[in-house]
Amino acid sequence: MASDDESGTVRIDSWIWSVRLTKTRSQAATACRAGHVRVNGERVKPAQAVRTGDEVRVRLAGHERIVVVSKVIKKRVGAPVAAECYVDNSPPPPPREHVAPVAVRDRGTGRPTKRDRRELERLQGH
Repeated sequence: MASDDESGTVRIDSWIWSVRLTKTRSQAATACRAGHVRVNGERVKPAQAVRTGDEVRVRLAGHERIVVVSKVIKKRVGAPVAAECYVDNSPPPPPREHVAPVAVRDRGTGRPTKRDRRELERLQGH
């Protein structure tokens, strides 16, 4: 019987972990069971085989990653090597809202003076 490397397939949860889309293999398997992983548009179980050319959609932390498998690997590798194993077609993340800087006062300095309050308001954009 052929091994996974000879047939060109590997388990989807193992591949997602190997190319560093998730931190642990158990996170990858949990995402598969929860329906957050799709291969070629189909929801998959953790043991589903993935091949070169498959489109994998992984939804993690509210952000969807869309990757096309360019190389099937079974062992976890470094980030530069892992990036060569897929083509990332993910949409760019939405722009982050500008957050006003938070004014921090030293503990024990007492109540802010009128001048301090005006500077705080100026920083906050009031």
